[in-house]
Amino acid sequence: MAEALDQNYAQAGYHTGQAWGHRPALLLIDFAKAYFEPSAPLYGGEGCQTALENAARLAKGARAAGVPVVFTEVKYTPGGANGGAFYAKVPPLACFDEDRETSMLAPPLTVEDGDFVFQKQYPSAFFGTALDATLRWLKVDTLLLAGVTTSGCVRATCIDSISYGFITLVVEDGVGDRAEEPHRANLYDMSAKYADLLKTNAAIDYMKDTSKREEDQ
Repeated sequence: MAEALDQNYAQAGYHTGQAWGHRPALLLIDFAKAYFEPSAPLYGGEGCQTALENAARLAKGARAAGVPVVFTEVKYTPGGANGGAFYAKVPPLACFDEDRETSMLAPPLTVEDGDFVFQKQYPSAFFGTALDATLRWLKVDTLLLAGVTTSGCVRATCIDSISYGFITLVVEDGVGDRAEEPHRANLYDMSAKYADLLKTNAAIDYMKDTSKREEDQ
């Protein structure tokens, strides 16, 4: 079945690789404590924990390479009036009420001088934020995505990223979900239509290479 699907997609021309750009940024999506505390309704288990550990490595590699590091965080006024129908549809989003500990950034990730942080209330990091304008000001052409969850805010951001014209790369071991099935299915679909997939080590090497290229020019 999997082989037949792969063949079908290949014949249609899906999963075509992109020419990666020379000015990347790293976008770390919604790494809140809500996904890492077993008592929280959004707890994502091992898949999200692996993503968090790799995200910390990616952030370190990006900063060393002079690549912009961008965080998103979900924050709601208590009761979620600024979350609209999304907040009403998904009751666990109360974990992101601004007075809740579960809305805070999960360690070992930290926001450091020079990093960017955007608050959002909806799935895509682009919706209702200044992310697009900021990336364009920084002359970013390629966006590396890591975050949680693969099937939710990562996917929504991925689709908007390519829609806004950015070459989009998803770090497949830097994203996670509460179950393997939606994680894998959404990675497959993003790879087919919207993004290239790569692993953490390859992402760090790519950022390092772009930094060296800038120095050589």
